[in-house]
Amino acid sequence: MSNYRMNWKSLISEDSQRGRTNFKITGDLRSPFEKDYHRILSSASFRRLQDKTQVFPLEKNDFIRTRLTHSIEVSSFARSLAQSVSSKIILGKLDDDFGYEEANHISNILASAALLHDIGNPPFGHFGEDSIREWFRKKLEEIEVQTPIEENYYDEVEKKKLNKILTKQMCEDFKMFEGNAQAIRLVSKLHFFLDENGMNLTYALLNTLIKYPVSSTSIDRECNDIRKKKMGYYFAEQELFNKIVEGTGTKDKETGEVYRHPLTFLLEAADDIAYCTADVEDGVKKGFIHFEDLLECISSIKDETLKNNLMEKLEYFKKVGVDNDYENPEIYGIQRWIVSLQAIFLNIVSNSFIKNYTSIMNGEMKTDIFKDTEIEEIVKELKKLATKKVFNSKAIIKMEIAANNILSFFLENFMNAFLYYDTDLSEEKMTGIDQKFIDIISDNYLHIYKHYSKQYENNEGNKFLVFQYKLYLRLLLVTDYICGMTDSYAKTLYQELVGID
Repeated sequence: MSNYRMNWKSLISEDSQRGRTNFKITGDLRSPFEKDYHRILSSASFRRLQDKTQVFPLEKNDFIRTRLTHSIEVSSFARSLAQSVSSKIILGKLDDDFGYEEANHISNILASAALLHDIGNPPFGHFGEDSIREWFRKKLEEIEVQTPIEENYYDEVEKKKLNKILTKQMCEDFKMFEGNAQAIRLVSKLHFFLDENGMNLTYALLNTLIKYPVSSTSIDRECNDIRKKKMGYYFAEQELFNKIVEGTGTKDKETGEVYRHPLTFLLEAADDIAYCTADVEDGVKKGFIHFEDLLECISSIKDETLKNNLMEKLEYFKKVGVDNDYENPEIYGIQRWIVSLQAIFLNIVSNSFIKNYTSIMNGEMKTDIFKDTEIEEIVKELKKLATKKVFNSKAIIKMEIAANNILSFFLENFMNAFLYYDTDLSEEKMTGIDQKFIDIISDNYLHIYKHYSKQYENNEGNKFLVFQYKLYLRLLLVTDYICGMTDSYAKTLYQELVGID
């Protein structure tokens, strides 16, 4: 076992892709992490979250959460956790490298990471991710492309399936498509701020965002290591990923092992706290979850002390609503109960981080920080309740079918349009309709494709490898474009393209 231990000086690295202008020149006294926060808030990518679903696809009610309101809630919880954990580290003298300056920095880093944690998700929530994955798992084995045999020469007979042209990692990037990996790609490349470095955020922030520091070919859901549950970056961002983990010290140079950034545990916990309680609250407001359902959920908890405590609080808050003659005392009671539950969650998560501090800093923590806490069970039960009553409801299922039709239409048509784009066969193989679909794509996405394809072309002499990588980038271009859509834009564009008024 390695004796490697991460340190805060490296973990909160201020380095970024391009570097930053010195404050002596600009007079800007904000820290790099405060600049990250304000840069995110003012970005169009962040604003688009207001029209991306959290639970209810294509939702019209203004009181139901969107990705934007969810991200703001997560940011609030993440900052609270940062403050609580910092206080305990400093007062408990757990780490000589951690003081009040570091406390301020991690508060800003976590608040920023929370704002970005869902920014890579496609329209229509997590179902959108599922639709994209399923489409590629089928189509990579079906779609054929004419490939170059030698320089400037194509053989009509030499057609290969996409999964035979692309490398395994390239294929897995699409088959295991993940909003977390897309988020890193978006903020580091696609969001054109000044140049092709995206928002040019600090490595400390980018690493906090990487929940799963493995590639698509290193996913291992059977190994009981939370790091390997999903992928954290695409092949296209491999070089950037290496710079991030080396720059922040989460990579053990002796063993090559890459660990989770400690702040990622707190980010993930803040997200879980927000969505496991918010999904229930939204489900109640939509009429999918009732007071009795919540009582039944609590009654299944094995810990008698916790069960009785939660049950008593829920009944008490309902009684307050009845005594005050509120219009709907049950909904009032549930909302009050959820607020009190969130406070309990924050305190226990903070304590769990401190309890596991050594394990986390040594890269030995294999689970989330709810594991083996008093609230592990209630978190799971609330998620089960939301899945049973909300996500499996007929209304949601109907909307997901519609969402799948929309995304499948986009993938089918835009992918076909880009198969031969920017190749020697573009004039021969591309139709007029293909060009029209390409014309719809934002110039920004086309510019990013051309920049990185040209960069690779200039550095690689092998014609087939150039063809292969550019094809991979074109497929990414399509998923980039789709992931940048809001729910409403996707629905409207689909209706326009299929001729529905």
